[in-house]
Amino acid sequence: MRDIVARSMTKFFRLIADTFFAKRYGHRAVVLETVAGVPGMVAGMLLHFASLRKMKTGYGADIRELLAEAENERMHLMFFIEIAKPNWFERWLVLIAQFTFSVFYSMLYLADSRTAHRMVAYFEEEAVYSYTEYLDLVERGVMENVPAPQLAIDYYGMSANAKLVDLIKHVRADEQRHSEVNHRYADGGSQATQFAVKDNADNSVEMADQ
Repeated sequence: MRDIVARSMTKFFRLIADTFFAKRYGHRAVVLETVAGVPGMVAGMLLHFASLRKMKTGYGADIRELLAEAENERMHLMFFIEIAKPNWFERWLVLIAQFTFSVFYSMLYLADSRTAHRMVAYFEEEAVYSYTEYLDLVERGVMENVPAPQLAIDYYGMSANAKLVDLIKHVRADEQRHSEVNHRYADGGSQATQFAVKDNADNSVEMADQ
């Protein structure tokens, strides 16, 4: 059921992206990266609150990893804003998409975090596919291979003459890594999940002793 929900939501959001942006990959990246920056921040924040509420350690590595994912996606947005230069309508669309998805994802994560992570993992797979298409168009000369923004050159440590194709390859690799991480969380492979299982086991032992 988790997988069905995650895949269905991924197809729904993919349809929206295709409808609004089609092959305008630069503008598409701006909106999608805005949304992509939400899950890591929401998940990291909720795990942070869980650690405070339960007054237990064991969440730190997951919190740092999820917040680092959110920061990485934020940087992707900064790169493509410089390339696509969105107009005011697209900037408002970004704000609406960000607010709507933030509310939706927060509710989904509170209801079932593993489904939320699975959905994000599929989102990232779609992102890898989209960036592969984008890369192909640039390499074939259909879209101009413009210089990479200085911000991206500094962030990835690329050469001073790096181009858009180099940036896309780095961003695509990031998205692939995010997909793998979220699939791991969806499978229960997080420290927070492991500690929760341990807590339940300890409680069961205590009840048996009583």
